[in-house]
Amino acid sequence: MNLESPKISIDKSAQDVFDFLANVENFEKLMPENISKFEVLGEDKFLFALKGMPEIVLKKKEAIAPNKIVLGAAGGKLDFALEGNITETADNKSDVQLSFNGDFNPMMAMMIKGPITKFIETLATSIPNAI
Repeated sequence: MNLESPKISIDKSAQDVFDFLANVENFEKLMPENISKFEVLGEDKFLFALKGMPEIVLKKKEAIAPNKIVLGAAGGKLDFALEGNITETADNKSDVQLSFNGDFNPMMAMMIKGPITKFIETLATSIPNAI
């Protein structure tokens, strides 16, 4: 299952956006209002839970400055990745798009598609105000 957020334009350089997303503590600022738990577990790992959903641990898997950051599931039953792609469009302007990739059975995919789509859209649209 592959889902993408809308492309978000930000009045920051690609490096500024990359630096923000590379710091896992900053993801707390991007979380939706229905977050029930957020905990940093290390410099490259954090745990979060949304109301009514199980806790998820994300770990930084790949960082290619200033264009790409990949977070992946750290343990648990689900294997997926959240990828941030950053493109510099002009001086101090860049576009960010988040994508979610996971391998789920059809029933699970059907159940989580809506909530995951909304979740990555919320993360992406929160970036300009959080940086």
